[in-house]
This record gives sequence, structure tokens and C-alpha cells, in this order.
Amino acid sequence: MDLTQLKAELQSLATKAAEIDRRRGEGAKPLFDERLFTCLSRLLSPCVAEAKSVVDTLEREKESGKLSSLRAAHLCEKLVNQLSALQREVATVSIRAKEKTFVPKTRASISQLYQDLAQHQDWERRLSDMVRDAESKLGRCDTFAEQQAAQKHLLTTEKRLARCRDAKQKIESRIAFREKKG
Repeated sequence: MDLTQLKAELQSLATKAAEIDRRRGEGAKPLFDERLFTCLSRLLSPCVAEAKSVVDTLEREKESGKLSSLRAAHLCEKLVNQLSALQREVATVSIRAKEKTFVPKTRASISQLYQDLAQHQDWERRLSDMVRDAESKLGRCDTFAEQQAAQKHLLTTEKRLARCRDAKQKIESRIAFREKKG
């Protein structure tokens, strides 16, 4: 079990997380669910550190001969879920920054509705790409644990895509109503 590439990825994530934490600051609530990260941090860096500790645990238990196949599967699944969550968070920082600046108006102008529609179309395209990537990753899984994690990621991404499409449809309906109304 060579974890060199995984450690390099975690080091890269640690650097990005530190930069994001410095720019964004501490959030109002924990970034992730307590089942995913026990640290319940409102910053990214402690979550990356927790993922690193899972890798350290894997190595330590393997070297001492105490790592059973069941324990290894559990730790690997946890690590895959943590890495996916961290990578998603890092990848969506710019989107989250825009979400904070968005203030819903009681009566948005038609131009604002078109801007919102364009934004949702962009998100839909990105999410469709993510679904295709997740489907491709699912097809390349070697172990059952990897397959389960990939399936879970695919399902989550498909749900996000469905919500995005629903929101886009509502915006399109509002535009049609406003244009009909004049």
C-alpha cells in the first residue's frame, strides 16, 4: 500500500485550504457533517489535517500488523469521502463567494432574471460534467468500497443537478410570466 500520491494530494489540498481559510475566514457553522469530519471545523485546514490523520492511521496500523481488511476498507471509504468533500469545497469556492453576494429581491428585474438564468445554465453545465465524470469514475472502480463511494458521489451529484434544473425551470417560468404580463 503506497500512499505517496495520496499524501501529495493532501499536501496540495492543505496549501489550497490555508489560502481559502485566509481569504474567507471562519464560517458561521461547520463546513461538513460530523459523520464526515469529527472536528466540526468552520475552516478547511483542520478538515485536511483530519484526513491526513486517517492516512497516518492506515500506515501506522499496517506497519504494526494490526490492520484488518475490514478496518482498512472502513478507513479507505472514510478517506475517499473526506477527499471528495474537500475537493468539492475547494472547487466551489468561487461559486460560494457569489452565493454570499446574492441578495434575493422581492421583485427582480427582467434583466436580473436573465442573469440568474445564465448563472443556472452555467451551473447545470458544470454539474452535468461532474455527473459524467462520476459515472466514468464508477466504471473504473476496482474494489467494492471504491464502487460504493463512487456510487454515493454520483447520486449526490445527480441530486444537485436535479435541484439546479428545477431552479432553472422556475426562473424560466418567471421570465415567461413577466414577458407575457409586459
